[in-house]
This record gives sequence, structure tokens and C-alpha cells, in this order.
Amino acid sequence: MIRDVVGAAMPPKFIYFDLGNVLLNFSHPRMCRQMAEVTGLSEEAVWQALFGTGLELDYERGRVDTREFYEQFCAATGTRADFDRLALAACDIFSVHVGTKRVLAQLLTAGYRLGLLSNTNEMHWNYFARGRFAMIPTAFEQVVLSFEVGSIKPEAGIFEAAIEQAGVLPGEIFFTDDIAGHVDAARELGIDAVPFTTPAALLEALLARGVRVSA
Repeated sequence: MIRDVVGAAMPPKFIYFDLGNVLLNFSHPRMCRQMAEVTGLSEEAVWQALFGTGLELDYERGRVDTREFYEQFCAATGTRADFDRLALAACDIFSVHVGTKRVLAQLLTAGYRLGLLSNTNEMHWNYFARGRFAMIPTAFEQVVLSFEVGSIKPEAGIFEAAIEQAGVLPGEIFFTDDIAGHVDAARELGIDAVPFTTPAALLEALLARGVRVSA
């Protein structure tokens, strides 16, 4: 936290939000269950194809595009479900975290510079970035996505991209994430990062840093 010469907290110049389980709740088990229903596989088989093989991580890193992801999933499972049905099953797993959305709206109204810093893949991003959820992505000046920058949290590369896009010093950036390892990695690069627990705790952390918003 930066302080001025008389010790008062200086508000951050840029505020980054994580996406999953901060702004939008999501469920990987639900994704596997829905994809299993479309393919006729067991949920365990879907989970293994996505996470046991590293395919999901490669997709989030941008090492494979959406078509390659589909083809590799089909090859790994010996299935070939309809692409659109499978994509919907994989994507219809999100719901708005109402409390955090309220904090985001307050910050936006107060004129703070806001960004999104997320591990996600192209299919998921396209699903919820087309007006499905209010203020995503329109509230954000900068959007830093793992599949676009080729690096996933907690790797340094994605945070370095976020710092560059914000255009301010690392210590002038505030970031919140629900995963402790991601918070630690951001702090190692000098970012003022805090773990996300509840919207009330997030707002309290921001107020302690000199951020001012209307109720």
C-alpha cells in the first residue's frame, strides 16, 4: 500500500479483478457433468480428458485454439459430439457474483481505472463477453486473458502483461484473486494484491487504500 508524505493511504491508480469465483461463479464439475450428458461418457472420463491430459491448461495458455481443443477432446475420448452442443455444455457454468458486481459498479461510477486479469480460454471468453453478463467486458479499460498473452497465473508473464497494459508502476496496482498462489505471485512482482473472500472484505480493503465510492 502506497502512502503519501503524511502517512495517508494513496488510492491505487489501477484496479484489476480476477474473473472466476470473484465476478462470476463457475463449476468445473458441472461442466464435466454437462459434457458427459452430450457425449455419453462418464463424468470421470470427461474430467480425465480435460484435466488429466493437460488439454484444458493448454487451451487456457493459448497453445491450442478452439478447433484444436475440440479435435483433441474427440480424439482423447473416442467421441464426436456436435460442436455447438458440446460448446454450450462446456460454457453454461457461470453465474454472477452479485455482491462483487455491486462493488465493481461503485468503482466504475467513481471513475477508477479497472481491468480484468483472468485465466480463461477462448470458448469461455466468447460465451460471456457478448453481453451475457452486465459490465463484462465493458467496465474494463484493460482485459488481460491467459489464452491471449500465452501465460497463466501464477506465472510471471501474465502479471507482467497486466502491468504493461495498466501503464503504471506495480505498486500502484491493486489486484484481487480467490486463489492464494495467484495473490502471492502478484505480490512477488510488487503488485498490491489481496485474496478475495467476500465483497464486503474487498470493499474494506479498497477503502483502507484510500478508494472512495458512493454507497
